[in-house]
Amino acid sequence: MSEDLRTEFHRDLMGVRQDVAHLSASVTELIPRVTDVLLDQDLEGAEYAILGDDEIDARSIDLEERCYRLLALQAPVAKDLRGLVSAVKMIGEVERSADLCVNICKASRRIYGRPLDPKLRGIIQKMGDQAQHLFKEATEAYLLQDSARAAALNDMDSLLDDLQREFIQAIFESHAMGNIDLQVAVQLALVARFFERIGDHAVNMGERVRYEVDGWLPELDGAARFRARSDTGEISMPAHLRSALNEADAED
Repeated sequence: MSEDLRTEFHRDLMGVRQDVAHLSASVTELIPRVTDVLLDQDLEGAEYAILGDDEIDARSIDLEERCYRLLALQAPVAKDLRGLVSAVKMIGEVERSADLCVNICKASRRIYGRPLDPKLRGIIQKMGDQAQHLFKEATEAYLLQDSARAAALNDMDSLLDDLQREFIQAIFESHAMGNIDLQVAVQLALVARFFERIGDHAVNMGERVRYEVDGWLPELDGAARFRARSDTGEISMPAHLRSALNEADAED
């Protein structure tokens, strides 16, 4: 690749990164809006958020197509290739997170007119705040290519997991006291799952940042353990797989 083409490619790659970050920032801003929709029983806000998902879908498709064009026309290698592959993966994580926000709005419509007790409302607010915080950190880690910041997301997600478990227990208690019926309890349990999955997508985004910057993926640790067990005879590895792994080691 000539120097001019390389400069143009890096400019295009930076443009993709910035646009992916902008797309992710849109979801970061969406999370507190859908949390308020749920808490305020805002039917108009729910409809607005649901309709707005079409724009995120369209932007996601356009960004993916840009990535594929760059892959086809520029044939990048090493870190540049990881950058484009990571961008495609990131777009998918962001788009699915937007879908989860839509799901929260749909759940809020299903329980419209059913009051929630203060404990449930308080935990919902905390889950929304933590999900937004995770997404914001994942977005900034990607934009800044900050591997250490991305690595911290997994620990941060533990708090959201704890809140989900606390919320499920609170749902059981509220239902047992007759404050909410079974339909509301089921919808709220789904909402807890939606928030928790948003956090998981943020963690996945962090992993893609680490892959782009350092070439690290959690699956690599598992592959290393697999190699170690096979080398000690603990497990039997097919010959073709052993050969492929040895070739990969040689390339590294």
